[in-house]
Amino acid sequence: MQAVVYAGYGEPPVLSDVPEPECPPDGVVVAVRATGVCRSDWHAWKGHEQVPLPQIPGHELAGVVTEVGPEVTRWQPGARVTVPFVCGCGRCEYCAAGEAQVCPHQTQPGFTGPGSYAERVVLHAADLNLVELPDAVGFTAAASLGCRFATAFRAVTAHGGVGPGEWLAVHGCGGVGLSAVQIGVALGARVLAVDVADAPLEAARSLGAQAVVDSSASGPAETAAAVRELTGGGAHVSLDAFGSAGTCLSSVRGLRRRGRHVQVGLLFGEGATPPIPMDVVTAQELEIYGSHGMPARDYPQLLGMLADGRLRPEDLIGRTIGLAEAPAALAAMDAPTTGTGMTVVELPG
Repeated sequence: MQAVVYAGYGEPPVLSDVPEPECPPDGVVVAVRATGVCRSDWHAWKGHEQVPLPQIPGHELAGVVTEVGPEVTRWQPGARVTVPFVCGCGRCEYCAAGEAQVCPHQTQPGFTGPGSYAERVVLHAADLNLVELPDAVGFTAAASLGCRFATAFRAVTAHGGVGPGEWLAVHGCGGVGLSAVQIGVALGARVLAVDVADAPLEAARSLGAQAVVDSSASGPAETAAAVRELTGGGAHVSLDAFGSAGTCLSSVRGLRRRGRHVQVGLLFGEGATPPIPMDVVTAQELEIYGSHGMPARDYPQLLGMLADGRLRPEDLIGRTIGLAEAPAALAAMDAPTTGTGMTVVELPG
């Protein structure tokens, strides 16, 4: 089969012929119909996150089950499925409690094993991890659910708990951030978007954000002050959807008393230890959460909001490409982002 492969960190990814995947006893093989090009794939390719080499990237996927392992009881060939980017082992105490997103033995396509920039991909512990797609949800739209959209959904709902009329501040309007904007608006929140570029802020406005802050010329303190002013005292819920020391600090300091900060963006290197003002956290009884994807058991609410039209992940897709164009799309993330919209690789089927 064909797949995009990189042999070493930073080495050019290439479209290659690779062996067919072997179906594990508890897993399935899925024929990929669509897969997202995500910045997390770029982080792994650049070596910011260590992965086995050579590697096939890709973790946001949707497709059709083609082969089923002998231990699988819930799935048959032909099923239309997607999957969280974190797949639980199905055997540990966390998976038993339904918290597969923090499974210590988790697998992740494109990180712990070959990913979805390929004609076919293996998924482990299928009975726990696979999510059936309603007929109304197409493969291209579903490709965003495994990572950015589902991650934003759980961050806003399970951790943020944002309610109608509350202020939700979203710091960083990339894939996760714009997903959070759309989700917050659908839940009746008043959304404020923060970014350093005009195009993402305009995209946030088009999705229903009531206010925006251009933080390109300001530090965390100034950005937080602008958020507090525009929200009349601070956001009830604030997400760092970018992942830097500055955006994390802006998010925390922009909260109102008893507000909730959710860290969604990954932090690497020196930025992995931002200077959280714990005196403010204590005095104002702020809540700080980390959010790492969403387990398969939590998808019904998300899929229900897709089915009734309240959420439209397809509105966040900027372009679709073929598998042969995926290497260039991944490499293009070396350059600063100038536009908005998710890139989705579509495969024939």
